[in-house]
Amino acid sequence: MKLLEIDFPYSGPWGDEMAAACAGLAQAIADAPGLIWKIWIENREAGMAGGIYLFIDEQSASEYLQVHTSRLKDLGIGEIRAKLFDVNEELNEATRANFCRPQSTHAQNLG
Repeated sequence: MKLLEIDFPYSGPWGDEMAAACAGLAQAIADAPGLIWKIWIENREAGMAGGIYLFIDEQSASEYLQVHTSRLKDLGIGEIRAKLFDVNEELNEATRANFCRPQSTHAQNLG
């Protein structure tokens, strides 16, 4: 598994308004090949938003990063920071991380 962290400057909307504004985007992200889950992150005080993503493999994460970076740039977001990490499943199990393996047939067909 690969973990992808993305963040960028963001001026809003926040909270419930962000959820309403991004509902369509959330569905598009949910359909990304190889995605296990995404955690949406936002920090109003710092003017930052982004996400923490878990993918089944590096190829899926890298392909998603290209697509999402292009999507963000089309929205006028230029300062995009992204980091890709390996996941140590054994240590995460010891600290109660729950990876919630994908349930959809879309993700199961990829793994």
